[in-house]
Amino acid sequence: MAKPKVAVLRPDDTRIDEAVCYLQSLEVSPIADPMLSISPTGQAPQQAKYCVFTSPTGAEIAEEQGWHQDEATVCAVGRQTATALRNCGYSVDVIPSTFTSTGLVEELVDEVEGNTVEIARSAHGSDVLIRGLKEAGASVHETHLYRLKQPDTAGQSVKLAVDGELDGILFTSPKTVKHFFEIATERDALSPLQSELEETVIGAIGAPTERAVRRHGGSVDIIPARADFRRLAKDTVNLIREIQH
Repeated sequence: MAKPKVAVLRPDDTRIDEAVCYLQSLEVSPIADPMLSISPTGQAPQQAKYCVFTSPTGAEIAEEQGWHQDEATVCAVGRQTATALRNCGYSVDVIPSTFTSTGLVEELVDEVEGNTVEIARSAHGSDVLIRGLKEAGASVHETHLYRLKQPDTAGQSVKLAVDGELDGILFTSPKTVKHFFEIATERDALSPLQSELEETVIGAIGAPTERAVRRHGGSVDIIPARADFRRLAKDTVNLIREIQH
């Protein structure tokens, strides 16, 4: 029996390479089609009483820009972000039990009043974090450390999906979903894509990514219990094999 074909759309850095290696260990044929490229802005986080990071990329760019933690209380949305911060030499003081912007607001709501909060992230974050922290009485500043762009090479997975040649697709952020469906729209292939996706196992990390898939007319079969790529990949591959048998 041929190995299942699973598209992975992670950013075009070490994450796509690691994803391909892991999928190969699961005995599937990975289709690497990065939907994001990272474009640093050259900015570094400002100093504040609290500094919030929402992604491993943000942590790595802060280190590259020479940011020093000093006395700041560092907050990480998610374990992967916390791990990246520690690998960069920063201590992590706050990780919300729910790995979302709303979860972090709930974690900090009783202690940020009258304090400064720096949010260091991409240029594409929602205003949930800013609005919630301001409502809690904090003085909030946001620094855009990087922008997310669609690589010129993106689109192989869209063609394969339209042709019915994919067994699974792994979506890891709302932005990857947006770019995936935008490519289909540009190719005038949105309707056939949506039809073929009904027969494709779709995995998505987290509720925001799931909502993005649904907004574009798709449905999600797998949402891992924790926001972890390996868990997403394994659960999706397991479902594909259940269906095929």
